[in-house]
Amino acid sequence: MALFLMLGAFQPSFAQEEMGEPSLYSEEEKKTLADIEAYLEGLDTLKARFRQTAEVYARELTGTFYLDKPGKLRFEYDDPIDDYIVADGRFIYFYDSELESASQSFIGSTLADFLVREDPNLLAGDIEVMDIQRNKKQNLLGLTVRQREAPDAGRLTLIFTTEPTLELQKWQVVDARGYITQIELDDIEKGLTLDDDLFTYVNPDILEPSYN
Repeated sequence: MALFLMLGAFQPSFAQEEMGEPSLYSEEEKKTLADIEAYLEGLDTLKARFRQTAEVYARELTGTFYLDKPGKLRFEYDDPIDDYIVADGRFIYFYDSELESASQSFIGSTLADFLVREDPNLLAGDIEVMDIQRNKKQNLLGLTVRQREAPDAGRLTLIFTTEPTLELQKWQVVDARGYITQIELDDIEKGLTLDDDLFTYVNPDILEPSYN
């Protein structure tokens, strides 16, 4: 079963800065967070190919990722994997083809919420910045966050390229059990008009959409 919240090991060679309360951020840290916020706020729709590696799955998986903010995303895996993940703006569904059923959660209760929200609000609110990571030789910038009210639920690290401009390249999730999954994006297209049907949960065995 290919799940977004179960992950594959990636150890970035970054200089890490432990973050404190917002009032203790340096001016450079505030600028970095503001730049990331501006990038994420400007990211409304996205389509990309992805590669997923995970400790709990022996081989690399590939597929197509769709994002339509606020609240919507879809991971569609290449054959022969029939699992998929879709968020419809309220719920996120994890379809397991082996079980021929899906589990679901409120999108706001998962780390995926950070990817689909309109306002990342890194300096306040319900998201806690754990650290900023930099690799100047490779022009990479990493941001690790977790849910302030559920710090043991896991953490999300977004990895950006910084040259020529800031661009999301990959992310990794560490879930509550410590499993790591990495998603790396290629062939990124932004600003597209995406079909609403992409973000509607449909059980392939029933073929009737579920609207919430």
